Amino acid sequence: MPLKMSDLFASPDHFLFAFEGEQAVFLDMDRAAYARSIFVDRRIAPASDKVLQIGVGQLAAAAPAGIGTSEIGWIFHIAHCGSTLLARALDVAGDLVIREPMALRQLGVEAANGARGAAWKTKLDLAVTLMGRRYAPEAPVIVKANVPTNIIAADLLAASPSGRAIFLHFPLEAYLLAILRSDSHRKWIETVTASLRPALAAEIGDDRDMSPATLAAALWLTQIRLYAELMDRYPSTVSLDADTLFDHPEPVLAAAFAYFGMTVEDRRVEAIVASDLFSTYSKSPGVAFDNAARLARQSAVRDAIAPELDLARAWVDRRLAARPLPERLPRPIHGEGVALMGRD
Repeated sequence: MPLKMSDLFASPDHFLFAFEGEQAVFLDMDRAAYARSIFVDRRIAPASDKVLQIGVGQLAAAAPAGIGTSEIGWIFHIAHCGSTLLARALDVAGDLVIREPMALRQLGVEAANGARGAAWKTKLDLAVTLMGRRYAPEAPVIVKANVPTNIIAADLLAASPSGRAIFLHFPLEAYLLAILRSDSHRKWIETVTASLRPALAAEIGDDRDMSPATLAAALWLTQIRLYAELMDRYPSTVSLDADTLFDHPEPVLAAAFAYFGMTVEDRRVEAIVASDLFSTYSKSPGVAFDNAARLARQSAVRDAIAPELDLARAWVDRRLAARPLPERLPRPIHGEGVALMGRD
């Protein structure tokens, strides 16, 4: 049976993978493909090799009423803070969890660089509408964003009637320990900050002599400021510090299920936490990794980069003198939250 335009808006089996110029690229998915795709960016594991390209204008013309509005639960995060673990733990039968969609990343990078015109808005509306499709009408859709998507978090929350989002984060030092721990992570910092440079201008200014530590500090501060501002504007949002997730996974997971409107029995939550998911690396399931290993690695990195930690903290302190942060993000989903600068 030939595919109709209305089919694209009816089923998540037709996944909006990316935009290529003025073409929308769809990949073939099913529930199992979403579950096995730890990420739905270029690491996606689709149901088949079928690819469909449709003009953005043609797609927008066929869109149903209410385009640009979808009931989506969001996980916004600052990177390397347990978001993949949380998103995979929430991925149970019935709901749909979409992890780091490429199309939203593209729109975030474009927005960071000033491309918020009419064509960009059309793509955003299409992406929001298409991300909101679900397999069961009563089941939630949860989208785990990525760092560039944080730039358009306000747009995404405005498009979601309930405004539900978890802002997952680390305090400054823990973030630096996670993000500066290897050469590849440092390269990632350089790449992502370069792609988002205009969005970081309020913190960086014209400073071109930034070290990996101060670039990481600038990215952390930009994202935390954004989260604090959005939590003021959207009272339905909640915060979660990563150490609380790692140290107390059962109550955090139970609270997250409830927050996103999912009824999951306590014994199911216990089984998820007892599964291999929490004893292997969430991004590479074949690699053994748990909270004890994370803490040991964190301690070793702290010793190795102590001067850089001091440099980054001093850099942030200078900016906070003129424009302070709240002591911690409000409305923790579990526990009391964490002091952002680590000065409890």
